[in-house]
Amino acid sequence: MSAIPPPVAAAVQPSRAGRNLPVAILVGLVLGALIILTHFWHKELFLVLATASVSVGCWEITQAMRRKGICVPVIPVVLGCVAQLTAAFFLGEQALFVAFALTCALVLIWRASEGVSGAAADVGGGMFIAAYPALLAGFAMLLLASPDGAWRSFTFMCVTVASDIGGYIVGVLAGRHPLAPRISPKKTWEGLAGSVMACVVVGIVMVTLGLHGPWWVGVVLGVLVAAAATVGDLAESALKRDLGVKDMSSILPGHGGFMDRLDSLVVSAPFVWATLALLVPATA
Repeated sequence: MSAIPPPVAAAVQPSRAGRNLPVAILVGLVLGALIILTHFWHKELFLVLATASVSVGCWEITQAMRRKGICVPVIPVVLGCVAQLTAAFFLGEQALFVAFALTCALVLIWRASEGVSGAAADVGGGMFIAAYPALLAGFAMLLLASPDGAWRSFTFMCVTVASDIGGYIVGVLAGRHPLAPRISPKKTWEGLAGSVMACVVVGIVMVTLGLHGPWWVGVVLGVLVAAAATVGDLAESALKRDLGVKDMSSILPGHGGFMDRLDSLVVSAPFVWATLALLVPATA
């Protein structure tokens, strides 16, 4: 077999950040269009989209855990995820925590009915997934449930996505100093600075124009989201390293799995919800 010519080889190589950039951009645009459409046509459609996405993310983690011999019961985990996000949207934060507790109980009962061998690890894994990503994602549904929830939730999405985009661009162009080389070798301090700048700019724009709040809330929101999104990204990278997988799945071409896109979002959600709840009163 002849060797691939250098120009062709260069064309099929992934970007410096380790992904097929054209495909990743196309998938990102499709996802972005769905997010905008569901937010501003009927926000309940975003509840459906988010619940489906997080449920797939829960399933992805169960499959990755099986590589380590941890057999989390899938049905109660996914049902619990649906229950948590739905309860948060329709009934509020207390219902979210009740649904989380019931999910943990269901995981325990379900797994106990299958025998005791390896049950502790399986139940622990199931409760972990019930919290991450399901419980954390419930805070995004609390944002969505507000009278101005479409803008609150869209602000959350835009600021968090800005962290990924700002960090990616600055990291690729100027990244020199690794942030956490043992966990994520491609993440740099320069990329983190890009994340903070992008989040602050987008936070100011979204808070002032979309939510009619003071500009400084956008600064606070941007800094918090950049920090939380980075921690979420690193946490999932550490989890994947421990489980021995590169991506949680290959469902999204150029991106990996749903959890590879949700990692920073779910960790940021509680911070955005708390910040906006305290500093920007909801309006009809």
